[in-house]
Amino acid sequence: MKKALILFSGGIDSTTCLYWARDRFDQVSLLTFDYGQRHRVEIRSAAELARSFGLSQKILSVDLTQIGGSALTDANIRLPEFTRIEEIDEGLPPTYVPFRNGIFLALAAAWGEVIEARDLVCGFNVIDSPNYPDTRRSFITAMEEAVNAGTRAAFEQGRFTLHAPFVDMTKTEIIEVGLSLGVDYSYSISCYAGGEVPCLKCSACLLRHKAWQEAGEEDHLITRLKKEGRL
Repeated sequence: MKKALILFSGGIDSTTCLYWARDRFDQVSLLTFDYGQRHRVEIRSAAELARSFGLSQKILSVDLTQIGGSALTDANIRLPEFTRIEEIDEGLPPTYVPFRNGIFLALAAAWGEVIEARDLVCGFNVIDSPNYPDTRRSFITAMEEAVNAGTRAAFEQGRFTLHAPFVDMTKTEIIEVGLSLGVDYSYSISCYAGGEVPCLKCSACLLRHKAWQEAGEEDHLITRLKKEGRL
């Protein structure tokens, strides 16, 4: 039986990964991180999605506020706001959480050893997303080697494989793949500000809005919020 462990934040990318993985693996488990992020509503939404699919989910607490250094984990660092995408700088953004994805993948590998899931699936992508160093293909390749060198896989048959199926896709392309798979994005959360209703000022909201426009559909989250009278 092929088991996959998905790094699952409940955002667009990891939600699409969930549907992608269900077509390719016999068993799927979800790993969600509560790391002290501003956007904690995503944890509740991820749990709701897991329940709706009847999937096993582990919510692992790792307090990265003790490290800080990011607008997502340190309330003293201002969350950048923009009026249009062109204002987003090319350099490392204040929302970069130091080595976050490396920490997440290391913990996912540890949990994967316990539940015997050697396929780790993540929604990392570098196009149409903030300029984070830990979402690139070279990083994923390096982490895969490190995981296989530092776990039981170094002595046993059955290597870990890190899957990042959307790493070279635009956000629009990821949504289009999701729509073809029948993904319901109405409970997927992206906003960095920490609310379910998008702020439409942070880079995550602007990039998501642009992607849905290019996909030619209304964002499922917006549709749901309108039906609930919250927009």
